[in-house]
Amino acid sequence: MPQPLDLDLLRTFVAVVESGSFSNAAPLVGRSQSAVSMQMQRLEQSIGRELLARGPQAARPNAAGEELVIYARKLLRLSEEARAALMRPQETGSVRLGAPEDYVAQFLPPVLAQFAAEHPLVSVDLVCEPSRQLVPAIASGRIDLAIVTRQPGQTFDAQRREPLVWVASRTHVAWETDPLPVALFEAGCGPAHSRVVEALNGAARAHRVAYSSASLAGLIAVVEAGVAVAGLPRCSVPPSLRIIGPREGLPLLPDLEMSVLCSPLSVSPAAQRLNDFLIRELLRAA
Repeated sequence: MPQPLDLDLLRTFVAVVESGSFSNAAPLVGRSQSAVSMQMQRLEQSIGRELLARGPQAARPNAAGEELVIYARKLLRLSEEARAALMRPQETGSVRLGAPEDYVAQFLPPVLAQFAAEHPLVSVDLVCEPSRQLVPAIASGRIDLAIVTRQPGQTFDAQRREPLVWVASRTHVAWETDPLPVALFEAGCGPAHSRVVEALNGAARAHRVAYSSASLAGLIAVVEAGVAVAGLPRCSVPPSLRIIGPREGLPLLPDLEMSVLCSPLSVSPAAQRLNDFLIRELLRAA
């Protein structure tokens, strides 16, 4: 079997390419010029190809060397990242994280599982409340972090725009009923309620409230039964429901803006690490 590439040899090879000669590379890697020359011979022997065009005062990569140096830089960078990650002090402690139920249901479980794998000594206490309750909880320090839906007039940054989508049963066609039966979150439980109603009124679509609840599970159960349609954040739609829209005669719904808030009273390294992790995941999923 081919032998794995030696990172020490690759490090010296990159130094030769970037400095232009064995003599210039020697102090960069802490070796003598002759040792650098021997290392390059070993690297070429392990690969079975010449990598450098050698001259009296210079050494330049040939075509094979130009190709290898790209991979060498990537491997060395990954090696340094792995070393830094493993040598980083392990955060410990507990973080109080708040999120509305519609984000907790589908979006958060895989995200928190990944965080737990990377930070096994940090425990996360999850608080499930509407965004309107989480914002003051952040300000007072009752919780450390929160994922919330930004409301009009709120000035904090949003890290992700989350589509608000219509959902229906996979086995019923409730959208063909007139007036349209709609399942809504209770007023005050989040912006989805007002935005669904505003979209229907703006499209002059006759509708009636078939079900209203503060519970996401309740809305999903009603929609699964074919009793009504509902507007949900796309990240909270379970596989048991289908996404519908203009093709079924329903108006487009506006996006929601998701934000991660960190309490100014929370300065623990564990909370800061989770804050950075959540923002990264929101941006990645956007």
